[in-house]
Amino acid sequence: MSQDGVGVDLKTSLGYLLKEASSALRAAMEAELRPLGMTVTHYSCLELLAQRPGLSNSELARGAFVTRQSMNVLLQALERDGFVTRPAEASVGKVLPTRLTPRGRRSLEKATVAVRSVELRMLGGMTQDEQADAFTALQSMIRSLQKHDGV
Repeated sequence: MSQDGVGVDLKTSLGYLLKEASSALRAAMEAELRPLGMTVTHYSCLELLAQRPGLSNSELARGAFVTRQSMNVLLQALERDGFVTRPAEASVGKVLPTRLTPRGRRSLEKATVAVRSVELRMLGGMTQDEQADAFTALQSMIRSLQKHDGV
């Protein structure tokens, strides 16, 4: 509890600790990606497209945890700089499926090495069993919150 007996004790709050870990992870990833001319959102977009080519702006935004508007601005820049391609017109509806270009793939390869180094550093003090337990616990937390929120 806080000093006045109301609120959350930040020293023992798992939610606060998760947010702190998330912020530290993002800062470390940004530091590694910056010399490559990328942000975490830029990297996330390229990684999503490598794993699921043809995703729409909305799908990319959800996967990268940003707004559709932010993703649209990023996609315009990535297209302008030759990292992705999108058709001029949607073949069905309004969806413009996005794909990586060879330049985008080369950029992603470098970024993946940088991001993986951060993840290895983050997990460096944990045994394989501890990593597996943490993975399972985090998945359980996500499922519990999504189930409660009707996601």
